[in-house]
Amino acid sequence: MSLRVGADTGGTFTDLVGSDGRIVKVLSTPDDPGRGVFAGLSELDPRREAAALAHGTTVATNALLERRGARVALVATRGFADVIEIGRQDRPSLYDFWSDRPLPLVDRDRRFEIDGRIDASGAELRPLGEVPAMPSDVEAVAVCLLHADLASNHEREVANELRRRGLDVTASHEVSPEFREYERTVTTVVNAYLRPACRRYLAELDDLVADVTVLTSAGGLVPVAQGAELPAALLLSGPAGGVRAAGLAGLEAGFPDAVTFDMGGTSTDVCLVEGGEPGGAAQREVAGLPLRLPSLAVHTIGAGGGSIAALDPGGALSVGPRSAGAVPGPVCYGRGGTEPTVTDADLCLGRIPPGAVLPGIGRLDVRAAGVAIKAAGLTAEGVLAVVDAAMTRAVRRITIERGIDPRGLALIAFGGAGPLHACAIAEELDMAAVVVPPRAGVLSAVGLLGAPRQVDLVRSWGRPDDQRGVEAGLRALASEARTRLGAEASVVTSVDCRYRGQSHELTVTSIEAFPGEHVRRNGYAPMDVPVEVVALRARAWTPSPVDIAALPVPERRAVDGPAVVVEPDCTVWIPAGWRASVTAGGSWVVRR
Repeated sequence: MSLRVGADTGGTFTDLVGSDGRIVKVLSTPDDPGRGVFAGLSELDPRREAAALAHGTTVATNALLERRGARVALVATRGFADVIEIGRQDRPSLYDFWSDRPLPLVDRDRRFEIDGRIDASGAELRPLGEVPAMPSDVEAVAVCLLHADLASNHEREVANELRRRGLDVTASHEVSPEFREYERTVTTVVNAYLRPACRRYLAELDDLVADVTVLTSAGGLVPVAQGAELPAALLLSGPAGGVRAAGLAGLEAGFPDAVTFDMGGTSTDVCLVEGGEPGGAAQREVAGLPLRLPSLAVHTIGAGGGSIAALDPGGALSVGPRSAGAVPGPVCYGRGGTEPTVTDADLCLGRIPPGAVLPGIGRLDVRAAGVAIKAAGLTAEGVLAVVDAAMTRAVRRITIERGIDPRGLALIAFGGAGPLHACAIAEELDMAAVVVPPRAGVLSAVGLLGAPRQVDLVRSWGRPDDQRGVEAGLRALASEARTRLGAEASVVTSVDCRYRGQSHELTVTSIEAFPGEHVRRNGYAPMDVPVEVVALRARAWTPSPVDIAALPVPERRAVDGPAVVVEPDCTVWIPAGWRASVTAGGSWVVRR
């Protein structure tokens, strides 16, 4: 088989794994992430023999978090241009009167309204008005008209006219054809906001190898050109790969139900896995904005190895979300960092061996780390206690707060720092075990190698209380998904259902499965209340040609704690009273 490469760009390191098992880890280049990928690929594949590159990127996420997107205009149905600012009634923090919502991505003077109305069937109630002229400095336009999720004829006319004028246009029916006007409009605006920058970046990557794909938030690979057109679907691109690989590791270790725990340099991502499959979500929030696109149900917090520890104005110790990142990095990197981080605390407590050498950095400076922690009025033990508490809360949020008992679950630890902190979190929640997969430090890149090609389609169902035609609609959607991917693709369908009067939905395999899932998730099912269908979904996929379970694994042996085990891509901390055994697939299972 030709060489295939998985490349994951993180906040501190860019990880590459080849289908022959080789690993390369280089420092990320935040100002130009493509340079890190190119440097790693040049080291892994100096002869340029790679035939395919599967990429997980943080470019879209960083651009949204840092507000470094395009100058965007919005065209909406008259009366709806301000929906992105009005939002919903809920507040970011219920009892904090000073907590502000994120500012909208489109300034008020760049929001334009257009006459015209259609009903949900597409029948024209008022003719479409004249398409407004756009300011000369506008780089992208988002078009979101009323009922376009069900009938897109008016929206298509507007989008086509703007494209004839040479503008970069994102239309809502092409991005998020689902009901709920606020979420659909914001999702469309986010896609327009991100597309110019992401298109440039992904176009550069497209020149590296013949076949470049990029991972979506839903955990599937799409051609790089498609990813460039729909960057809003890439906001969980990196974490999604690790979650999939971790789910497989949990299955192999005998834990089909688990929590994946990915602690990198900048953030920690957790996700619930049931039956080996990561949980999914029809919508998620990024940078305070709702994104109505299929994704894995990953919960992210600003806690990583590079998270900065400091005393807040009230004298309390806080860790994160500010991060030292790759530049300048933790103090112990010796690259100009002056503020103590979690990595500095781990080094001072011996969880990272003194004198450890990291790729691209060299020998870590334990003395400098200790001086920085003391100068800040902190202790290494205090720093780790605070960051561990934050990550424990993240795991509680996706388990206990959803009615799931974590005591029957394993914690699957990966990322450069995950195996250093996993036992403390598992102990606090009395979890069954910690699983550390082979290549834990680069598991997201491994997951990219094993990710399927995938198509996710969703369509609003315009007659919630009328289920006639749902099955025919699902068959048509499944056929469309298979056509996009190829006749050999596998396809599954699902429906979004709710009881009449509810304002939230559950995604289930069939209408008949909804009551049982409602009982499992909410503890009850109302009697004699009709079930409504609000959306149809189809997913098509073809498996990766790389079996990641067959990749060479590092040699491991049983270990009794307390012990520090250093591997090329990560360090594992096994506390006193814990023992690590090795599975047939090469994972450590760490138990008390």
